[in-house]
Amino acid sequence: MGLREVKRERTRRLIADKAFELFTDHGFGRTTVEQIAAAAEVGPSTLYRYFPTKETLVLEFVEDCLVDAVMWFREQPGLDLPDGLQAVIERVLAQLERNPDRVRAVFDLAAQTASVSAHLNELIWRFRNDLADELVRRLPASDPRDAEFTAALAAGIAMNIIETVVRTWVENPDGTEVNELARRAMTLLRGGGIALPAAPTSGPSRRRVIGARENPSYGF
Repeated sequence: MGLREVKRERTRRLIADKAFELFTDHGFGRTTVEQIAAAAEVGPSTLYRYFPTKETLVLEFVEDCLVDAVMWFREQPGLDLPDGLQAVIERVLAQLERNPDRVRAVFDLAAQTASVSAHLNELIWRFRNDLADELVRRLPASDPRDAEFTAALAAGIAMNIIETVVRTWVENPDGTEVNELARRAMTLLRGGGIALPAAPTSGPSRRRVIGARENPSYGF
């Protein structure tokens, strides 16, 4: 990385850090772009070059973790798929674990602010799609539709593990080891230790199940 890139990354990081300080102190809705720019000692136009919206300021840390994991996976052609997926999951979680305050702040802001939640869901879907594309490239090509189906399921499972582990960690921070939870989840999946729920047998029960699914939880 050249000197110019180092300076750009330093500025980007400073803007994001100052934004989080202001969001934490004053709230997302009450913090303006002008206030963030002043705190980072840059102009609003400079801020917008790095972060086109306030939502991207909140989520740049999460986005960096997800993008980095997929890029790393692309550079590891020798990994078989189960080990590769576990490595991707552990890589995302290890980076998130390095900054627990930021993760918990993202979690709270997503729960409180619809636009942040929507942007986070978009990031999650992009990660799943990018990971699925990489898995398709590695799966046998005899039946492309089957490969796409398998890859989509595997990418969804990986993201669900990340979300579940992060939520468990946020709600129970003391003594929770995120990578240990991830390895436990993969062990259960590989060994068939996760039982699927039985299908509802009555009309009212089925309606209650469907209703519960219509209220999605926030990612992270």
